Amino acid sequence: MAVKLANRVLSLTPSTTLAITAKAKELKDQGVDVIGLGAGEPDYNTPQHILDAATRSMNEGHTKYTPSAGLPALKKAIIEKFERDQGLSYKLNEIIVGNGAKHVLYTLFQVLLNEGDEVIIPTPYWVSYPEQVKLAGGVPVYVDGLESQSFKITPEQLGSVISERTRAVIINSPSNPTGVIYTAEELQELGKLCLEKNILIVSDEIYEKLIYGENKHVSIAQLSPELKEQTIVINGVSKSHSMTGWRIGYAAGNREIIEAMTNLASHSTSNPTTTAQYASIAAYNGPQEPVEEMRQAFEHRLEVIYNQLVSIPGFTCVKPQGAFYLYPNVKEAAEITGYPDVDAFVEALLVEAKVAVIPGSGFGTPDNIRLSYATSLDLLEKAVARMKEFVESKRQD
Repeated sequence: MAVKLANRVLSLTPSTTLAITAKAKELKDQGVDVIGLGAGEPDYNTPQHILDAATRSMNEGHTKYTPSAGLPALKKAIIEKFERDQGLSYKLNEIIVGNGAKHVLYTLFQVLLNEGDEVIIPTPYWVSYPEQVKLAGGVPVYVDGLESQSFKITPEQLGSVISERTRAVIINSPSNPTGVIYTAEELQELGKLCLEKNILIVSDEIYEKLIYGENKHVSIAQLSPELKEQTIVINGVSKSHSMTGWRIGYAAGNREIIEAMTNLASHSTSNPTTTAQYASIAAYNGPQEPVEEMRQAFEHRLEVIYNQLVSIPGFTCVKPQGAFYLYPNVKEAAEITGYPDVDAFVEALLVEAKVAVIPGSGFGTPDNIRLSYATSLDLLEKAVARMKEFVESKRQD
């Protein structure tokens, strides 16, 4: 049978993250001692009180359909979380719960974009942003978050790419893959331009609980009532409560957009998984000590491993302020070891040094690599030592 696929999927770029992870797993299955630093999820288990709540909900018979936008009790817990953390006030009809933040974003772009509409995406970007925009018929417009600017864009850069087709701009703070955070002042300036040009702000805040040092998370929606109205906040329990597999994310914002997303969800997913919703209620309403314990562990790993990483010849790195990724520039390391580009360097790291990292080409910046420190400190130190030995043994300068 001759299969003809839809044009929308033919335009997709395969996930670099998943490809590297699959290759690393293949080597591991062959008995090769590979250290994988590609993980986009915490290495902690979901806290016990959340597991208990999930079990209890099933035993109490909560295994049926729920409203498409999520359980009212979960939406209430999310509303209380916004009030507690950002001083933001939302109504029930301004919240939609979905099957992970990724699917919530997908649904948002589906209801927001018409063919040819543009979405501004700062680089480096999370790999799914441009693909989701393209699947909705939209056009990704990239703005370089320069390393010299700590990977953040300026209002001048944003203004230079706004056109009559611009519908939205994505702000991801703390960022995947860089771990950098926009300050309140930086967000205020970007937001001012968005208000002037009537551009929707999509604020991806999934890493908001993983902040280090004296840095603070600020949601652009909390800076003014006008910016709140102009912003759709995306969040979820995946990273904060180590619940990646539970698939619960949510959006908060304009009632009409949320209603449209709810209507689409009613025909695509029916509702988020019921048991996972009850678990998420416990995540937000229960004790938060496990969240802080995990945050402290990640911060300790960062402090230990950062200096070791930048001691590798040819490695430079903007120090992360949040999330759990390091995003070093390794162009010089690739050059001094004789590889034509960073992608080839990454391949050699996997095959020869037995360390799996993600090439920055998948995030829009081909001179970088992404390393996750959501793994044990022992493995991190071993991985960095292997990379350093690899570079020093291969260097040709």
